[in-house]
Formats: sequence, structure tokens, C-alpha cells
Amino acid sequence: MMTNRFRGTLVVLALLFGLACPAQAVIVDRILAIVNDTLITQSDLNNTFAPVKKKIEASLSGEEREKTLMEAREAILNRMIDSILIEQEAAKLGITVQDEEVTGTVKNILSQKNLTLDDFEKILEKEGMSLDAYKKEVKEQMTRSRVIRRELRSAIAVSDEEIGEYYTKHRAEYEGQTAVRLRQIVLFFPDNADEGMKGKIKTDMEAILKRLKSGEPFEKLASQFSQAPTARDGGDIGFVERGVMNPDMEQIAFSMEPGQISGIIESTTGLSIITVTEKRGDGTRGFESVRDEIKDRIMDAKMEKKYDEWMGDLRKKAHITLKN
Repeated sequence: MMTNRFRGTLVVLALLFGLACPAQAVIVDRILAIVNDTLITQSDLNNTFAPVKKKIEASLSGEEREKTLMEAREAILNRMIDSILIEQEAAKLGITVQDEEVTGTVKNILSQKNLTLDDFEKILEKEGMSLDAYKKEVKEQMTRSRVIRRELRSAIAVSDEEIGEYYTKHRAEYEGQTAVRLRQIVLFFPDNADEGMKGKIKTDMEAILKRLKSGEPFEKLASQFSQAPTARDGGDIGFVERGVMNPDMEQIAFSMEPGQISGIIESTTGLSIITVTEKRGDGTRGFESVRDEIKDRIMDAKMEKKYDEWMGDLRKKAHITLKN
């Protein structure tokens, strides 16, 4: 038989829970995966997926958008699982990344891009990401890099024979193929934009060009205003060879010297301004001048293959449970 004291305890607990809970049922954050002893919840995935989701929803529609969202969501979840496994491996190896190191890395990135912290936060906000989330990504990348160096790099070697074979096989790449490294600022025309809308966008681009000519850093304004995916990298699209770009833009790009800034270039999709930061390929590059570059390429390819194998082994050894 239930004692009066026990009944009283139940009544008090009932009152406490009744006061603490809203009228509607409380929704508990759903667990999506368990990686050894670490949980990944629905909110964890949502927060990580948010910037990617925003870009997909802005650029696609209909069935293609839904399919891409589903594939991207699965890829992000797998990446989160890999990140947790690497963090756990780092803990076993005693590898840590201090918050001060992350802050220093972010400051270096801002310095290279000639951005203030406020400017950078606005760029991240436009992409649907917070500064804390960005710092978390940087910390994960630094941790991953240190674990890989410890576990993999010492096990990989590149011989002189491999370097020589690569040079012979890819000799055409070093025999005068001209390429330019570009930064770009792009403003797109909205679908079905009329002449009035295009005129307004051109006025905006003219204002940007004026600021560039007055000496403001190209990468800073690209990060702030460009609507292309390269905005986050200060507009840097890397080296481009002939035959890749729009013919009008190609003619302008290859006629420019490093440091020069183009005028406004119009296409059917929008407006662009470009600048050349480097040129290469003006004559054959000898073996000794590209030896270290080739060694790094071979090393990167081996590291990528080794990393996939190593990550596969980590997954096999781990206890990973996916919840439906």
C-alpha cells in the first residue's frame, strides 16, 4: 500500500513538472547518429547544414533542388562523423588546438584578405554562417591537418624516379602554356531583369570600380560585394588557361599585366570586373625549377589516397550507429 509520505512526494513532483512544462508536449532533440560515445543530433546537423542549404535553395528549384538537398545533407552528416572520429583520434594522440591558435589563424586570414572583423562577419552572415561556426570549422581543419601529419605524412615518400616520370609525362604543362591568375567581382542580373534593373546594377558596379581605382583592395571589395562563390576567397579563381573563359573576358584578361584592373565586362548573366594577380607559362620551365612543385603534387595525391584508406580503417574500428 502506498504511504501518505510517498503519495505526497508524487504530488510534489507532479506539481513541479506541471509548472516546468508548457501545455504542449516538449520536443526532444532527435539523435541522428552515435559515433563511439559522441552524439550527433538533428540540431547539430541543421546548424552545420544551414549555409549549404541556403545556397542550394537560392540556386535550384523543384525536384533538382530536393535531390541536391538530400545528397548534400547526407554528405554533411558523413563529414560530421569523420570530424568526430578525427577529434577522438586527436585526443588519443594528445593533439590539441588552442583557441588562441584559431584566433591567430582567423586574424591572418583577415589580414591576407585586407578585411576587418566587422566586414568578415557581414560576409559570413550573407552566407548563413556565424563567426563562431567559422572558427569551429577552422579548428576542425587545423586538428585534421595535425593528425594527418602525425599519422600519415611520415609513412609517405616520393622518389626521384617518380618526380622524373611525372615531369616527362606532363612535360606539356611546363612548355610555355600561358595562364593568368584572376580575381573577379561579379554582380548577376536577376531572371527576367528589365533594362531599368540592369541599369541599377551597372550603377552599383560603377561605384565598386571607382573604389577600386581609388586604391581599395580588390579582395576586400570582392569579399564584400561579389555574388560569385569565389567571394569568400576574395574573388580568387586561380590560374586560368586560354580557351576556358568567355572569349571577350579572355581577350581582356590575357592583355592585362599583373596588378591591372579591367573595366566593367558585361555578359548575358551579369557584370564582372577582373584583375590579374599572376602570369605564368612564358617559356619552358626546366626540371629543377619545378622539382619541388611536382614533389608536392605527387605527395598530395598519395596523401589523399592514404587518407581515404586511413579514414576507412577508423570507421571500421569505430562503433557508429545511424538512427532513422
